[in-house]
Amino acid sequence: MAKQKKTDTKQSRSSPPALSPELEESKAIALAMKQARKQLEEGTASPSVIVHFLKRASYKEKEDLENERLRNEVKLLKAKTEALESQKHVEELYADAMSAFKSYYSGTAAEEYSDEDI
Repeated sequence: MAKQKKTDTKQSRSSPPALSPELEESKAIALAMKQARKQLEEGTASPSVIVHFLKRASYKEKEDLENERLRNEVKLLKAKTEALESQKHVEELYADAMSAFKSYYSGTAAEEYSDEDI
């Protein structure tokens, strides 16, 4: 008699087919990540799996630094924009003040206002 194969004690779950290729890919990635994590925890991961995650870690670190740099650049640009707007406002105030002084010294200010305004 031939030996019978032992059946896996875990029942394989059949899941419904994916609704789109993107979902199918996501599911495959999740399964691969689960298997890789298991291999890493058990110490049975191949060198290529280990190198893959080491590379991912260094790329993620670089990405994080780049994102931080971009956030700081945005803050700097906002600050520069606010400074320019403030400078423009100050220049308008100076122009108004100079105009008021000119009209005051030329005597036209008194003509512009009636007795009720003063």
